Amino acid sequence: MNSQHNSTGGSAVPESFNLPREPEDEEALKAISRYEDFATVDWIQDANMERSRRQKLVSGLDSSWKSWLWLSFEAGQAWVVALLVGCTVGLNAALINIISEWLSDVKLGYCSTGWWLNQKFCCWEVEDETGSCADWYDWSMRLNFPRDLFFINWVFYIMFASLFAFVAAFLVKSYAPYAAGSGISEIKVILGGFVIKGFLGLWTVIIKSLGVAMVVASGLSVGKEGPAVHIACCIGNVISRNFSKFKHNKARKREILSAASAAGVAVAFGSPIGGVLFSLEEISSFFPLKTLWRTFFCALVSTVTLQAINPFRTGKLVIFEVTYNRDWHFFEIFWFILLGVFGGLYGALLTKLNLIVATYRRKYLRDYGVQEATILAFVTAVIGYFNIFMRMDMGEMMSILFKECEEGDFYGLCKRQQIGSVMNLLFWATILRICLCIISYGAKVPCGIFVPSMAIGACFGRFVGMGVQALHHNYPSLLMFSTCQPDVPCITPGTYSFLGAAAALCGVTKMTVSLVVIMFELTGALTYIVPTMITIMVTKAVGDLFMTGGIADQMIKLNGFPFLDKEDHLFGISVSQVMVRDQTVFASTGMRLENIEQILEECSYSGFPIVETRKNMKLTGFISRSELTYAIEKAKRTRSISPSAYCFFSTEDHNPPAEIEGNSSAFIDFGPWIDQTPFTVHPKLPLETAMDLFKKMGPRTILVELNGRLVGLLTKKDVLRAVHTKPVEDPLLPSRPEVHRGMSADSSSAYFFSDSEVELDTLAPRH
Repeated sequence: MNSQHNSTGGSAVPESFNLPREPEDEEALKAISRYEDFATVDWIQDANMERSRRQKLVSGLDSSWKSWLWLSFEAGQAWVVALLVGCTVGLNAALINIISEWLSDVKLGYCSTGWWLNQKFCCWEVEDETGSCADWYDWSMRLNFPRDLFFINWVFYIMFASLFAFVAAFLVKSYAPYAAGSGISEIKVILGGFVIKGFLGLWTVIIKSLGVAMVVASGLSVGKEGPAVHIACCIGNVISRNFSKFKHNKARKREILSAASAAGVAVAFGSPIGGVLFSLEEISSFFPLKTLWRTFFCALVSTVTLQAINPFRTGKLVIFEVTYNRDWHFFEIFWFILLGVFGGLYGALLTKLNLIVATYRRKYLRDYGVQEATILAFVTAVIGYFNIFMRMDMGEMMSILFKECEEGDFYGLCKRQQIGSVMNLLFWATILRICLCIISYGAKVPCGIFVPSMAIGACFGRFVGMGVQALHHNYPSLLMFSTCQPDVPCITPGTYSFLGAAAALCGVTKMTVSLVVIMFELTGALTYIVPTMITIMVTKAVGDLFMTGGIADQMIKLNGFPFLDKEDHLFGISVSQVMVRDQTVFASTGMRLENIEQILEECSYSGFPIVETRKNMKLTGFISRSELTYAIEKAKRTRSISPSAYCFFSTEDHNPPAEIEGNSSAFIDFGPWIDQTPFTVHPKLPLETAMDLFKKMGPRTILVELNGRLVGLLTKKDVLRAVHTKPVEDPLLPSRPEVHRGMSADSSSAYFFSDSEVELDTLAPRH
């Protein structure tokens, strides 16, 4: 493995200087080698740039009303962007819902009064007493076959399902490869301080929006709620980059992405508060109070926009929104716990098996994404058509399973004489949906896991609820039913379905507080907050016995994404064990421009420590690559600079030697561009504390200093290596490594320049 740091890591690690690793860590080292492809973000540098930009802006304005208006707009840019993002996310979600609903019904037939209408709108207020609609034609009728001819309708169902999946996969492969998958794992990585170029682009928004509507309509056991977060973040990125405050400042853009992710969940579940908590709990690594308010505002605007469009024409934000009025009984806690156990086992089973499938897919099916998605849709359609709870849209299915029997009987759910056959359908729908989710999630199409998991939990929950209801009907005198009132239904199977959906979603994502709020906003039932909390707590406890972290966290590890998460892996490790000891440094005096340009050309490190001399290695500052490059270009624009010009990296003024005094082309002073207060830590600092600094403060590089002397350098990638490997205890080496003249013969080695390279040690400081 190439041990050199990525260009943005700020250092290079020669193979010969690597700390020893235990042999069993070789696979882990291979797994994290792809970290080199990710650029890191320096939140502190971005914050400093923003302060400088604001100072220049304020200094250039006067007291006129135009200046006041411009300052007001500058101060309110974040709110304007949040407003635009929220409106766009809400509009996009409404369009996706409308398109996916229409395409889902196209598999079954078409409307004779308007081909663009789905079945619900086609039959609006024209259904007869049996629920039939003369304006809606099955495909068998269109071909002049008898109505509801099973085989013809089945063929059309399979054909359209396969076609939708094929088109979605083809669009993703041809125009936006980043549109595949859920995107939540990558969003967490981006908000954690890494850059994935092209992941939040305009083409990704367009292709993922179209693709997710087609994939959901195809009947694949995937959802649109996870992709909704990615789409919302893409919208946030595209809109914010048109504003000066966010265009070149990733630290400020992080606030917009946090707000956008909340808006994505808000429109997916009709839950603005739950969306804010989801962004706080699952997505964002840094969430100050100002971000909280803007996130809430963005989620609220997106929800109001979706409500105003009203895509379902029901006044509801999501199709499976329900209301419960009946209270629960204390004896039902046992069944709630059972649902929690199921959720935990389901989450662990699906995650582990899906990781195996993902590994196989990466090894053998990397170049066959279109064919794989088409075959999966074909198989799902062939199997699912025979089970009503798999044939219908998952959102529509949950809206039926969540309802109480007083709202009407649907597909025999409330008929005692059909309870056996319905429970059989629910059981097999649960099993088949689990199997299909395992192999479908992660295909090269836009796909989420939220709603499929909720659909699985809803089927199992309704299965359990109907079983308890049948038990009460057959044995009403049992002790546990003694609290039931005689004239009121004792068991509400719809609530079991609701709690089963919450348990399954918690099991696969490990969401807790945000999930409780989302489920509460879906139902508006205060009385069911306690059962929901009990179920989710049991799910979380059972799931953690088998696997820590949700499926998004596991995908981060599987894909080798750089992400700072858990500190428990770093217990007992100090900074000195993992820091880079052989870093590229610049002496305050003693270097020529040609030497510096050689370094900038041959390596692409993000910055360079400044030391007083290489003999004492006394740290005096840090200069970033961007500022160093800008300073050189500015000097060349303003005057003629010789390649052998002397360079000063010092905050103190220096008199040039007599032979070049008065010759401005013979020296460059980089002093104004030096950061005099870089992040520094002691080498014995616990590495978990350094991880907290990276996560909360966001520096790209931390310098390691001992008694004022630079002894090492630490980046996020060094911490990531420590998480996935086992550094061997290594005593601190205070001695300076051998200094080489010019570039090392090993291209993977760091650059070192000796003080004797340019005889300027006798330069006296200016008075």
